[in-house]
Amino acid sequence: MPASYPPQYKSHPSADSSAVESTCRDYGLSQSEFRELHKRCVASKSTAYCPYSQFRVGASIISVDGAYFNGANVENASYPVGTCAERVALAKAVTEGHRKIKAVAVATDISPPASPCGMCRQFIREFCEPAAPIIMFDKDDNYLVLRLEEILPMSFGPEALPPPGSLPS
Repeated sequence: MPASYPPQYKSHPSADSSAVESTCRDYGLSQSEFRELHKRCVASKSTAYCPYSQFRVGASIISVDGAYFNGANVENASYPVGTCAERVALAKAVTEGHRKIKAVAVATDISPPASPCGMCRQFIREFCEPAAPIIMFDKDDNYLVLRLEEILPMSFGPEALPPPGSLPS
């Protein structure tokens, strides 16, 4: 991760109410949704199981019907078997019947804010529209928001795949 992002990726203090108000207006969130996502993803970091990397990540998502789901990263001695916080939160939502996600928030203990990994970006794409906001909080509660299509350009989702059984045998 770079020590800093290019100037167009400027983070904002979450305590700056005018920045939060502008963010919410730009990304179709209420201020209470933004604050709840922030609170939940930061709190979720404390549930991370990361004895190997010591890199805590918390995530919170909100479905289009207003349900929240939280997750934290869960590592394993066999590194590829670990699961990222974003995928934990999304799997909880999906298994509870929520398959359309309005926004994703992640929090880490580093600065600047960390974005979801490539695997999580594609996983998020399965359940979010390309214009969905991805809110990233750093260790100081500063945040950066980008749309999914900005962090996963030229993506494909389930709508791009042929329907089951439609391919010739």
